[in-house]
Amino acid sequence: MDNVPPPAEELATLDRELRQLDARRAQLLARRAWLLAVLRPAAPFAAPAAPPSAGFGRPFAAPAAAETSPPGVQNLLLTLGGLLLAIAAIAFTLVSWGEMGIGGRSAVLGAVTVAALGTPVVLLRRGLFATAESVAVLGLVLTVLDAYALHRVGLPTADGLGYSALASAALATLWSSYGVALPRLRTPLPAAVVAAQLPLPLWALTADAAAPPIEWALLLTAALDVAVVLWTRPAAVKVVAWTAAATMGGGALLTGVLRSLTADDAAVAAGPAVLLTVAAAVALFAAWRTSAAWVSAVAGLAVVAGVGGVIRAAVPGGWAVPGYLLCAVVLLGAVRTPLPRRLLPGLAGAAAAVHAAALLVALPLTALALAGPATTLTDIWSGGSGLPDLDATTTTLLPAPLTLLTVGAVLAAVARYRGDAPDQGTDAAGQGTPVPPAAAGPGTPPGAAAWLPRTPWSPAAARRAHGDGTRAAARCGAVAAAWAAVVTVPVVLGLGHSAAVAWQLVVTLGVLALATAVRLRDVSFTALACGLGGSVSVALLSLATRPATFVVLGVLVGALVLAALRTKGPVQALLGCAATFYAAVLAGAGAAAFGLPAHRAALVLLAVPALTAVLGAVLRRHPAALPVEITGAATGLVALPLAADHAPTLALVLALCGVVAAGTAVREERRPVAGYLGAVCFVAATWVRLAASDVTSPEAYTLPVTASALALGVLRRRKDPQASSWTAYGPGLAATLVPSLVAAWGDEHWLRPLLLGLAALAVTLAGARLKLQALLVLGGAVLALDALHELAPYVAQVVGALPRWLPPALAGLLLLAVGATYEQRLRDARRLRESLGRMR
Repeated sequence: MDNVPPPAEELATLDRELRQLDARRAQLLARRAWLLAVLRPAAPFAAPAAPPSAGFGRPFAAPAAAETSPPGVQNLLLTLGGLLLAIAAIAFTLVSWGEMGIGGRSAVLGAVTVAALGTPVVLLRRGLFATAESVAVLGLVLTVLDAYALHRVGLPTADGLGYSALASAALATLWSSYGVALPRLRTPLPAAVVAAQLPLPLWALTADAAAPPIEWALLLTAALDVAVVLWTRPAAVKVVAWTAAATMGGGALLTGVLRSLTADDAAVAAGPAVLLTVAAAVALFAAWRTSAAWVSAVAGLAVVAGVGGVIRAAVPGGWAVPGYLLCAVVLLGAVRTPLPRRLLPGLAGAAAAVHAAALLVALPLTALALAGPATTLTDIWSGGSGLPDLDATTTTLLPAPLTLLTVGAVLAAVARYRGDAPDQGTDAAGQGTPVPPAAAGPGTPPGAAAWLPRTPWSPAAARRAHGDGTRAAARCGAVAAAWAAVVTVPVVLGLGHSAAVAWQLVVTLGVLALATAVRLRDVSFTALACGLGGSVSVALLSLATRPATFVVLGVLVGALVLAALRTKGPVQALLGCAATFYAAVLAGAGAAAFGLPAHRAALVLLAVPALTAVLGAVLRRHPAALPVEITGAATGLVALPLAADHAPTLALVLALCGVVAAGTAVREERRPVAGYLGAVCFVAATWVRLAASDVTSPEAYTLPVTASALALGVLRRRKDPQASSWTAYGPGLAATLVPSLVAAWGDEHWLRPLLLGLAALAVTLAGARLKLQALLVLGGAVLALDALHELAPYVAQVVGALPRWLPPALAGLLLLAVGATYEQRLRDARRLRESLGRMR
């Protein structure tokens, strides 16, 4: 049996063999070059070159590269020579022309021109192609000077624009004939194409009765350029003609669009429409013959601009966008017609661009309808409408939702479009078909070769994947566009507040139901985003009246809970968090309805984190449990600033938060975070309560708590020796040390600071003896602050008695000393940190 190596190993082997083949080929080529040099007649006094090595051992010594090549030097000299001759001819024509008679002038200039144009014939016969090219360019320049001289001397009264049009046409004809007669010259034909761009536009600028308008002159010139592109062979001519066609055609299109946009009625707009339609026909013909997708896209945009301009001039001002959009819809229907396939991508792209532009024009009304209710935040329950006040009629606003609905319908049709049948070579599943064993690579076993090509990465599969992505995006866009159109109905129709709230609520419930009912993930996510955005808008809109607020918030909470029960994964967690948020808003609204002050409303809000904690205990390790609990905890954080103005209620709020956190800490998966949070809340509640009661001797209340907490800590450490000292002893010690420290800083007697210092010293020594981090840090910090409090008056007296220059000097010396021992101090600090880190 043959063993098939892994793909990576086989690829490395192939690369290695290819490198060896390349190296061997280079060596053989060098050897061949040396042999050819040996076989040629040796130059006199030339030493034979050393033969290159044919082995693999040593590299060949490459000759030094020349800084310039002979063809480059030749082209540079010829270019400079032709340029100097052209400058001399121009100077002669412009400066020295008047010093000779009419006969002499004609004879000199004619003879030089004929000589310049005839010399390349002789040079081409002798094989001097570059020299012939330079002399031919000089001849072309001389023909331009001839035309200028003829106008100055023979036709001085002729119109300048008209003469220039005739002269450029004559020069284009002459140069093209010259280039056809001498096909080895590369300059005359491109120069003729450039000259051919001038006759029609210059003729249009003369304002002659028979002259065409400037836009038609540009379009006809572009059409001639397209003909040159299609029916000429030289590549240089094609490039110049393409550039000229794009420039002239772009000028014609821009002029036609501007005139279409400024037309007052349909009759005036018909002229630019005909121009743009003809331009589109020329562009489509060019795209059909050249397979240039961007040209067909330009053609599609031209048709939409022309026909849409006529519709714009015939309808009221607000209906111009639907008119252009209707043209784009008709253009998009061309995809299903038997047009050449090479034209379809560009036409579809043009239609898509028009749809996107129409969408951008219509979306501001949707944004206004959604964000307008935010104005009610400044005047809640005032009885206003909550809708933006627009100075516009229904007829003026109606085009925006119709535009959105049209775009949504088109996107829905695109989403249903399945494309063509699978290409040959793929099966119905798009997995590819087996190929003969001969198509398999070397080293592949014959039995497996027939099945290896079955891979989804075929061109047809790639196109199918691209089509699936396009259809998914179209589905999402259709849902979003339809929703954006529907939410504008209250603003467009000028509905009252109750009707607007009912409409927006029904729309929000509908898209939420769609998000939970549909099986397509992209549509579900889009509908969910629309539903959540609409819920925020309708909630703000309901704040204008009290009954609407409770009805809307209650319905939203129930709908979001029901939707969360019908979904799974991240969507369920998101819906649960949204339901929790609106439940908190509903609780706050209930407190405001009963006229409760802010600190009492904070107690009402605590019902939300309590309920989410109970719900989390029921859900346990469900993926949606943690996000819902975090959202509920955030509601508890909102309650704290509401109760900040009333210290007793703030203490109660903190205590209730501690109860909720302690209940959550019963669960093992929440214990690491909820346990610390509960301890912090309880200790903070104790401090706030003592401060609110004006207690001057907090130790009477905190010492029993500290004793009980330390006893529980000792039991916890016996049961779990790995438990942290912060968890076991931190809350108990902080319950007494921190309030005592606050009281000591305001105590003028010496007994309390002394006792606090001794207690802190004992805690610090115990922490150092037992290597417990919490005792060492808390005790040391309290001891240091207590000592600072005792020394502060004496320090202030000393500082007041010292000269003013002495503290800065001492600070400078301190900085110098610290800088001198900086490395040692860092090492000591690192050791202290490591010592604390080793403690529990």
